[in-house]
Amino acid sequence: MKTRFALCSWLLVCLCCAFGINGCGGDEEEVEEVKVEFVSASPAPGSTLEPDATISLTFDGTPTGVSVDKGIATVTGNTVTISGPFRLGDLDLVVTWEDGRQPFTYTVNAEIPEGMVFIPAGQFQMGSEDEEADDDEQPVHTVHLDAFYMDIYEVTNAQFKAFVDANPQWQKDNIDDQFAWGGYLLDWTGTDYPAGQADHPVVYVSWYAAMAYANWAGKRLPTEAEWEYAARGGLAGQKYPWGDTITAADANYRDSNIGDTTPVGQYAANGYGLYDMAGNVWEWCLDEYDADFYAVYENSRNPIAGGETVQELRENFATIPTNSSRVLRGESWTNSAQFLRVANRNNDSPTFSYSSCGFRCARAVTP
Repeated sequence: MKTRFALCSWLLVCLCCAFGINGCGGDEEEVEEVKVEFVSASPAPGSTLEPDATISLTFDGTPTGVSVDKGIATVTGNTVTISGPFRLGDLDLVVTWEDGRQPFTYTVNAEIPEGMVFIPAGQFQMGSEDEEADDDEQPVHTVHLDAFYMDIYEVTNAQFKAFVDANPQWQKDNIDDQFAWGGYLLDWTGTDYPAGQADHPVVYVSWYAAMAYANWAGKRLPTEAEWEYAARGGLAGQKYPWGDTITAADANYRDSNIGDTTPVGQYAANGYGLYDMAGNVWEWCLDEYDADFYAVYENSRNPIAGGETVQELRENFATIPTNSSRVLRGESWTNSAQFLRVANRNNDSPTFSYSSCGFRCARAVTP
């Protein structure tokens, strides 16, 4: 009898467990999921930011799966830092994480340096594969650039005179032979540029001298990628800074039959407000020329050839060997339409100085 009762009790316990009846083995309490919530932002939404500002977001825990639709997000503990540069104008920023989504609105403003325009961060297709493209323009590849500033005009004779007056070692009769061949400032008389050409682009300027001027002015030469991105003026896949066709009314080039430089800004600006990005004079770039760079480069963000960093080239430009060809862009009053294409590349020794060779400057938004 006792044996039968014990067996029945054991079967009852098994059934309780099988059907989940309370009282069998005790309850396992459910763990309540705790969501990570947004707490605050600094600067506060609605504020005005500089293009290179950072935005700090605080959460009540460590957020996971964080993404932003603008800028770059870094998570440290319960803080998310979003870094720019951001484009000028209204900034509508959306942050998402595993437990939520939060929109923010700011205004991005900047004190643009005098004589320059703001070129927004972005990406573009660099190079060309059209029927006129040379091998060194290929393959077409995607480049990502941070925001930067660019001179509206090519550097003029009057601007360069201010530089050589302040830096006698770069004057025509004083320059060290290692920094320029015999044609340096060939059309100048001593420290005076040609009469009536104060607002013409300076020519007969070597890469070394252009670098020295840029450093003196608190600027630098643009990288080759920055130059092409700026020259395109926001257009994609077009041959020239303004579109796919060219006439003598668009730029100072061979078919314009002018036979010399023209005052800067005489022709229409491109979409970024830059003048003479095609024609008038060739423009020195920061990079070393590498015919195969498009095919072998590994960094698609802010690429540069011939140096690890922009700052390295700025600080050590005087030590660059004279046999290191530097990039020239933009073509000149001596060239035909084919060479005025925004993707066209040229190069020469950093000592090269010629009647069609000048430059303009750039500057990083974040120094």
